Amino acid sequence: MTVLPHTLAVLVVVLVSAFLRLLYVLPGLNPKKPRPHVRGQPTRLLIVLGSGGHTTEMLSLLHDLDPSLYTHRSYVVSSGDNFSALKAIEFESALKGKPDEAPVPSTYDISVIPRARRIHQSLMTTPISSLRCLSACFAILRMSGTQPSSNPIAEQDHAEKAGERTIQYRYPDLILANGPATAVLVIAASLLLRFFSFRGTEGKMRTVYVESWARVNTLSLSGRILVAGGMANRMLVQWEHLARRGQGEFRGALVR
Repeated sequence: MTVLPHTLAVLVVVLVSAFLRLLYVLPGLNPKKPRPHVRGQPTRLLIVLGSGGHTTEMLSLLHDLDPSLYTHRSYVVSSGDNFSALKAIEFESALKGKPDEAPVPSTYDISVIPRARRIHQSLMTTPISSLRCLSACFAILRMSGTQPSSNPIAEQDHAEKAGERTIQYRYPDLILANGPATAVLVIAASLLLRFFSFRGTEGKMRTVYVESWARVNTLSLSGRILVAGGMANRMLVQWEHLARRGQGEFRGALVR
């Protein structure tokens, strides 16, 4: 008879500890200042591209990107979204024409993950496809890279050449997203990695979510989930009245 109270006591301690850890990890509930950044310091920026309008808006947001501040860019696209992959390559080609004073090479990669849910997909099978997408998100967040390459597909293992300086990238320093359901899973995966204190995650994977310019009166489903869960470090909206309702920060129209 004494086993049950002990079991309940252990369960309560575990649940309370998990709850407190969650409060610590969720950026919306426990905001922290970002680490000071030095220009040229190896920095990985992970960019979630939706499709169509979401990709166009995202690349417009990145119009003034300084490669010396974000020395490695990781683009995430959903399977079958060739449009976004090609647009990312075009954007990187345009970046080459910008002055780059970074003491480390400026590089990028493009990763393809399964869609969380396809158009007209049954709700019965959505949890399965979402779990498959979440699993792929873990792999992308933990992906490492070192060598500059014109090849858009990232190499995960790089040999260090004799006499050549190599830079090791691991978890992204910043995650930037603006709408697709995939963004919620990428951010959820980053929070789970931090929740379980995976080595190297401390101070990494800060998230900035920019709501689409087309969302005039209400947030998208992705935006509502992130706000309700306190999952993003910064939630930016592009219409001032949304900010007045407490649904995000307004910093003007960000899309050109």
